[in-house]
Amino acid sequence: MIARVLGSAAGGGFPQWNCACVNCRGLREGLIAAHPRTQEAVCLSAEGKDWFLINASPDVRAQIESFGPLHPGPSRTVPIQAVLLTNGDLDHCLGLLSLRENHRLVVYATESVRRGFTEGNVLYRTLQRFPGQVVWRILKLDVEETLLRADGVPSGLTVTAVAVPGKPPLHLEGLFPSDDPELNVGLRFRRCADGRTLAYLSAVGRLTAAVLDAVRDVDCVMFDGTFWSSDELSAPGFLRKSAEDLAHWPVGGPDGTLAALATITAPRRVFIHINNTNPMLREDSPERRMAEAAGWEVAWDGMEIRL
Repeated sequence: MIARVLGSAAGGGFPQWNCACVNCRGLREGLIAAHPRTQEAVCLSAEGKDWFLINASPDVRAQIESFGPLHPGPSRTVPIQAVLLTNGDLDHCLGLLSLRENHRLVVYATESVRRGFTEGNVLYRTLQRFPGQVVWRILKLDVEETLLRADGVPSGLTVTAVAVPGKPPLHLEGLFPSDDPELNVGLRFRRCADGRTLAYLSAVGRLTAAVLDAVRDVDCVMFDGTFWSSDELSAPGFLRKSAEDLAHWPVGGPDGTLAALATITAPRRVFIHINNTNPMLREDSPERRMAEAAGWEVAWDGMEIRL
């Protein structure tokens, strides 16, 4: 199984266009040891031939161009078989609208995420240029199913959607129950040939028993690394909300991810969806050293994981 990180940052990327925090200003002025990042997306393949996108970020065109195996062949044949959406956040699904060039798309999502993207969305008409331009394959919670190529042939992978605490995207607040378990999911992938497994949970609002079960006994965990601390945005006055208010459990602190997941056995543990304010982005920061000392890696655009 091959996982290639196309984008590793949270919504807005790094640096964020309207931000002059220590990280963003430091990166622009060359004052910190860090690298720019696009918004979170990963592509996954059983053997390196057929590829699946995990989330379609607003940076999707540049991300596809950055990785040769995703480039089209003759007659516009593409190796991208389908897109899997973990939730309806704009930084996860807006890229679908950029894939509108008269091409058939297959999208895996829960029914709630599908409804959130399609109902009342006039922009969705750009993906309805011909009948069946978008084929939705509905993910059922806690059901392992064969991940199919666009033509319906098994890909050599399976996927299981797991409910993860989150919240409705801002544009859907009030339209869906806040506790709808289908609004935010983690994905567990298994390679049929050898049983290798990858757990992908890029937005985790709380560390529940279901979350802990999802990352147990896997070969690689890619986990929510959005914020280091609960007050990362509120302390400097950027936003009067905590990390938890934004449905992202912080990495640091006595109850943070590093402490709570200290006993998991996955050989590869990777933080992804990293906010532009997170000190882990600085390669020489104490926070980065703490994460690495605990056995975690910080995802970067172009990172490749082979299992």
